[in-house]
Amino acid sequence: MKKLLWLLMCTLLFTSCEKALFDEDAMPKDYSGKNVIIHFSPYDYSSMTRSTQPVSELCSRINVALFNESGSKVASDAQKSSDADYGTAAFDLPEGTYTVVCIAHNCDGSATISSPEKATFPSNKVTDTFYYYGTIDVGETAEEYTFEMKRAVSMFRLVMTDETLPETLAQMKFYYTGGSSTFNPSSGFGCVNSKQTEYRAADATTKTYEIYSFPHTESDMLKITATAINGTGVTIAERLFEDVPIKLNTVTSYSGSFFNGASGTISSSLLGFTADATWGATNSYSF
Repeated sequence: MKKLLWLLMCTLLFTSCEKALFDEDAMPKDYSGKNVIIHFSPYDYSSMTRSTQPVSELCSRINVALFNESGSKVASDAQKSSDADYGTAAFDLPEGTYTVVCIAHNCDGSATISSPEKATFPSNKVTDTFYYYGTIDVGETAEEYTFEMKRAVSMFRLVMTDETLPETLAQMKFYYTGGSSTFNPSSGFGCVNSKQTEYRAADATTKTYEIYSFPHTESDMLKITATAINGTGVTIAERLFEDVPIKLNTVTSYSGSFFNGASGTISSSLLGFTADATWGATNSYSF
């Protein structure tokens, strides 16, 4: 029984978010001479559950930046999911206090973390994104850390309930305002007023589309124009979704016949709500 309790205590110590001493000789050779080893693991969270998942299952890229007490960037790391050390960053830092910013995302290129208050993404595209923001104290002894990241975005999901879709459908365009494409890691929210445009390849069989944005506050509103386009660039149908409520770590799902009537303005008032444990919640609406 004592042995079992001892093993349990060791496991909890290793997996916690608290810093722990490590044997440098036992670390991979690439970490020799490094005095700070940081592991990152994103998780989904809600008021009821928290489901931790490996970085590689959620995001294809990780960007890490460390800032000293004067706000200057002193170290950074950019990783792809194909890297052998993906999810772990190693640094050799002088003694002092540092702000750690980590962004995990699915963009085609690296995020730019210019300060603890600003992170931008290639072509201002927003994907499912997780982040960590915190401080560490570096002393004489090498230390290892494990930090869990939180989701930084909200999702808008369009579900077409049309029995059949046009055979000529080739692309969906989403133009939306009210959210942000730039992220403030220190606050956990978007920090600019963005005009965002996303394109999705489409066909006569795909009926669900998803786009992301950084809310400016815990809750926000989007105005979204969804346009169906054929192979020659001609608009087939268009829908305007006004006052779309979005919330951090929440899916806002609109479902209805997209091509019946071909156009129209959709209001979110007096519509329903359902819960989803993967994200914090799913707000569901019909049009």
